[in-house]
Amino acid sequence: MADNKEVDQISGVETTGHEWDGIKELNNPLPRWWLWTFYATCLWAFAYWIVMPAWPLISSHTAGVLGYSSREQLAKTVATAREAQSVYLNRIEDASLEEIVADSELLEFALAGGGSAFAVNCSQCHGRGAAGYVGYPNLNDDDWIWGGSLEAISHAIHFGIRSDHEETRFNEMPAYGRDELLTREEINDVAEYVLALSGSGEDAAAAARGEVTFAEQCSACHMENGEGNYELGAPNLSDAIWLYGGDKSAVVESITNSRAGMMPAWTGRLDEATIKQLAVYVHSLGGGE
Repeated sequence: MADNKEVDQISGVETTGHEWDGIKELNNPLPRWWLWTFYATCLWAFAYWIVMPAWPLISSHTAGVLGYSSREQLAKTVATAREAQSVYLNRIEDASLEEIVADSELLEFALAGGGSAFAVNCSQCHGRGAAGYVGYPNLNDDDWIWGGSLEAISHAIHFGIRSDHEETRFNEMPAYGRDELLTREEINDVAEYVLALSGSGEDAAAAARGEVTFAEQCSACHMENGEGNYELGAPNLSDAIWLYGGDKSAVVESITNSRAGMMPAWTGRLDEATIKQLAVYVHSLGGGE
């Protein structure tokens, strides 16, 4: 048999005798270290099947000799974390908002917890960085509809805005066009006056006419100079910050059909400590009063 061995002339390696379309297969066995590694992984896999949960059954799975459960491990980890946090959470629940802000240790914990709670519960509307969108207030600036103090923010989180909670803040702007309270021309004039309050009006004559209508129809909520009223949730119209857009078409739309944004009440959904942390976090974003 030895005389029948063939050696490849180019590589000097013995062939296996197999040939396909003139291509001969060389007899290059795998390195010993590779084979032993492969055997070791097979043994490791077999041992893993025995000691760890591995095989699916009809309604469950094999528990394994060790009885390990990632679900139980996670539950233990969460329980340990909650126990470590409970000291701070209990203190936050018992403290007032002002006391939390005055305590550097509690403040640091509240800011971290509030940021996490905001990402889970609030960022879907107000944005990841709390910059808001059209119809959803920016919480980073100093422009507030219902007030930016710790108490005002806490109240808004607790009971919402125009929510179904009996203590919610509620005020509704009339739909001056839809309900035919003002004519189209009067709405146009009021829009020009509102834009003039923030320095962006273009028609002085229309703004002058709109000032009279504004005093009669709008100043009761938005105040005489359009600076707004926290108690009524009437936005400040004299700055350059707009919730639904500051061009004329957006202002006309607001006057014609009204705006009635809604925020849910978080009482009953979040515990008191989490709501306090959220209030402290939102207040810290830069626009809190």
